[in-house]
This record gives sequence, C-alpha cells and structure tokens, in this order.
Amino acid sequence: MKVDGKHYREVLLKKYILPVMRRIAGNTFVFQRDSSFAHRAREAVQLLKQETSDSIYPDLWPPNSPDLNSVDYRIWGPMQERVYKTPVRDTNLKQRLTSTMGEHKLSQNVIDEAARESGYAHA
Repeated sequence: MKVDGKHYREVLLKKYILPVMRRIAGNTFVFQRDSSFAHRAREAVQLLKQETSDSIYPDLWPPNSPDLNSVDYRIWGPMQERVYKTPVRDTNLKQRLTSTMGEHKLSQNVIDEAARESGYAHA
C-alpha cells in the first residue's frame, strides 16, 4: 500500500501516532519527519502545525546520522540483516519481522547500548 498525504494525516497521524505520543509524553514532544511525499503533503503539515508544539522539519534534520538515530542504527541494523537475509516475496513483512524477533533475540547488551546512546536509559 502506498501511503499518500490523506492516509498519513487521517489514519496514521490522527488515529495512531499523535494519540500514542500524547499518551506517552503529554504535550511535551518534538515531532520529527523526513521529506517523504506523505510527510510533505499540505494537509499533513497543517495538522502537525496545529497539533504539535514543535517540529523538526526535513531541511533541519540530517537524513542518515547514527548520532541522532542510535536506536535505528544499533537495533534496526542487526534486525534488517536478519529480516532480509532471504528476499521478502510472498511473506508479509510484519510476519517476517515478528518471526525474526522470535527466532533471533537481540542481546540485551545491544538494546541497552542503544538506549544509553539515545538518552532513553535511566541513570
């Protein structure tokens, strides 16, 4: 399914992302988005301006910075290697991710390290 601006705004942002962010962080969060078409759609940009107190726009965010996205690089990297070890063809990606996590648990050290680097770990 290709995600367009309307689906991103009406389904992903309104039904899922923003309610979860509010439940976790209240109104004290910064919304980061990249430059995908759906994220740049006028309706999505307007909604985020109304519904969030602060945003980091794509032109201010380095796209591939391990310093800024340590969880992505430390956790998703090893997962991605395992998930795409063989081509994903007939298998649903969600099913492949779930099965990969069940078969190959990441060591707690990898998760702890990513959390420390990202600032999510408690002192």
